[in-house]
Amino acid sequence: MTTAAFSHEPGTAMECLSIPITLEKESGIDENGRQVLRCGFRIGGGIDQDFMKSPQGYTDNGIYCTEVHEGSAAARAGLRVHDKILQCNGYDFTMVTHKKAVDYIRKHPVLNLLVARRGVTHS
Repeated sequence: MTTAAFSHEPGTAMECLSIPITLEKESGIDENGRQVLRCGFRIGGGIDQDFMKSPQGYTDNGIYCTEVHEGSAAARAGLRVHDKILQCNGYDFTMVTHKKAVDYIRKHPVLNLLVARRGVTHS
């Protein structure tokens, strides 16, 4: 099985390029008529999740981008499926629960992400 995850031992250095992505959320209206900010991506993972059950084949408890909606703010910003989110607005995402990551992403209108992308080791 080919996986898009990083293959490294937790706690050891991994060779990758940290890619900065600035994502400005889009304003929209939800099903209840309330104004909401949408980023256009979904995440998976977290230190409270069992990565062995990951349908994407991830090999660690990092926070990964599992879906990017076409034409969304995330897509325009350059976020890709399987990007591993290392930081969000300077907050370390390498050791967070899934809920903490979701809550943090939801509360900020602009996300300054630092991601690692498999196979990208230099610019």
